[in-house]
Amino acid sequence: MESKNSILIVDDAKSSLLYLNHLLSTDYLIYTARDAEDGLEKANKNFPDLILLDIVMPKMDGYEVLAMLKKSDICRDIPVIFITGLSGSDDEIKGLALGAEDYITKPFNDTIVKLRVRNQIKMVNQRRIIERLSMMDQLTDIANRRSFNLQINKEWRRAIRTQSPISLLMLDVDNFKIYNDTYGHPQGDAVLQAVTDAVRRNLLRPADFVARWGGEEFAVLLPMTDMSGALAIAESIRANCETAIIPCLDGTPTKVTVSIGVDTQTPSQDDSVDKFIFRADNALYVAKKMGRNKVCKAQ
Repeated sequence: MESKNSILIVDDAKSSLLYLNHLLSTDYLIYTARDAEDGLEKANKNFPDLILLDIVMPKMDGYEVLAMLKKSDICRDIPVIFITGLSGSDDEIKGLALGAEDYITKPFNDTIVKLRVRNQIKMVNQRRIIERLSMMDQLTDIANRRSFNLQINKEWRRAIRTQSPISLLMLDVDNFKIYNDTYGHPQGDAVLQAVTDAVRRNLLRPADFVARWGGEEFAVLLPMTDMSGALAIAESIRANCETAIIPCLDGTPTKVTVSIGVDTQTPSQDDSVDKFIFRADNALYVAKKMGRNKVCKAQ
């Protein structure tokens, strides 16, 4: 079952919270907060798809809350619709200038509330689809290099913070140009998809991450994994690729092998991601030089 989009409603008036919750809860997952502090806490905790934010509240008004949301790394991109009894154009201009997406005035009109909420949620979902497509390799349906760069930097910071090992496999299909020239580019695409499947079968944890690095090269990120664990996964991937049968359209069976370079680091603040990638890539080069269809670790 597809999960519902979520909405956080921040309003000090209990009647408004009850009304909006009743109106919207059939279609959306609703969180509520009675003041600005609680609203900010729930926004950071639940990361809703949309925030309906009252302007006039005690201690901190909606304008101040919006300004704080826009400064937050977690919440800055969550769209906000102001809900308020203030009906002056100056109030609306101020809210929109601060970054609010829309403005709903009290007393509420059921149809207007539903339509404005629906429009914002629709834009949120469309943006996510576009973002997802921009992060995916269309041929293999795994992450692309841009997505990998974001992921490795995130996991690298986590490894520094927790002082835990992180491993990287750089994998390349052996003699891929010769294979393409022999069987054609569509069959080459089938090889890349088969290698992707072989890699995926060996990644058993949610944090394990594979991406198409470019051409016939793949990168596999293994957080919380030491060198022995990374070498075992790399060897299993290599063996699975070696034994896989990749049929042509006419039924002709074909096979490929892969070479894999492995590096493991427990990084400190002085270490760099670029050097980490370079060491794994250099180990891949050594595996190729040693005759291909091998796993080599960085020295």
